[in-house]
Amino acid sequence: MDIRQLRYLIALARERHFSRAAEACAVTQPTLSARIRQLEEELGVPLVARGQRFHGLTPEGEQVLRRARRIVEDWDGLRDELSVGDGGPEGRLSLGVIPSALPAVAPLIAALRARWPRVRFQVLSRSSARIAQALEAFEIDAGLTYLDEATAPFLTRPLYAERYRLFAAQGHPLAGRASLGWAEAAALPLCALTPDMRNRRIVDAAFAEAGAAPEPEVESNSMLSLLALVRSGAFCAVLPERLVDLAGGAAGLAAVPLSAPEVSRPVGLAALARDPLPLLVEGLMQAAEAALIDPLIDPMIDGADQTIETGDLKS
Repeated sequence: MDIRQLRYLIALARERHFSRAAEACAVTQPTLSARIRQLEEELGVPLVARGQRFHGLTPEGEQVLRRARRIVEDWDGLRDELSVGDGGPEGRLSLGVIPSALPAVAPLIAALRARWPRVRFQVLSRSSARIAQALEAFEIDAGLTYLDEATAPFLTRPLYAERYRLFAAQGHPLAGRASLGWAEAAALPLCALTPDMRNRRIVDAAFAEAGAAPEPEVESNSMLSLLALVRSGAFCAVLPERLVDLAGGAAGLAAVPLSAPEVSRPVGLAALARDPLPLLVEGLMQAAEAALIDPLIDPMIDGADQTIETGDLKS
């Protein structure tokens, strides 16, 4: 058994297709298939349910996959530690980010690159549920996600409290308001995220607390699509206030703060709690402290290491 066999198995489980897995590993399909067969022979169990196409892993394959991901993660962490030189470690750090937190990625990466300029990054836009799954499967190194109701084994660092505004076109009658109640916003023609998104459920809960239950006329899983709809003047949307940055300074948009009720959710970094923590993940957590975006971050998430309930992340 060698580390490449485990990487091939992980790639096959991720791609669910032999040719795509081979391409991802920069080898030919016969090479990938042969090395996985060698692994099966060495372990004495079938790992892949074979047919004319990939049909998934066997129960034994799933068991080996869980161990393989941990072994490869530890191997890569060791390699990163040994690569430390005058310019710091090399390697790639994969980060899953909820869509509303994408504006917070740039200062976080900048803070880490100021310390370790040779580190490369992969940034993936994902739902909070998908981030939790990817962390547990060792598919990503860390997640930038919601941190509230934290009680289980994820190491976390807070970055800011997510607050919400009514986004409208600049010429909208409400564009000049200093603030707006949630109940008043509910009476407007709205577009919104799809119900599977955590942010949508936060917004729906705030409307419910205000005694309202609006039915959005357009739903999308893309915040950029919603901003475009708002800019057209036909709709308004309740979205995180930090999307003002993502919208390029909100050209053509007005973002009115919402109140009654006051709503905020803590957002920050999450990673699997391990000992030792991979070097790049440890550096990212330290960079989060240097890049703390919200100096008035809610007291409920002030402080040092915290944990996140897996069920909450997956909600």
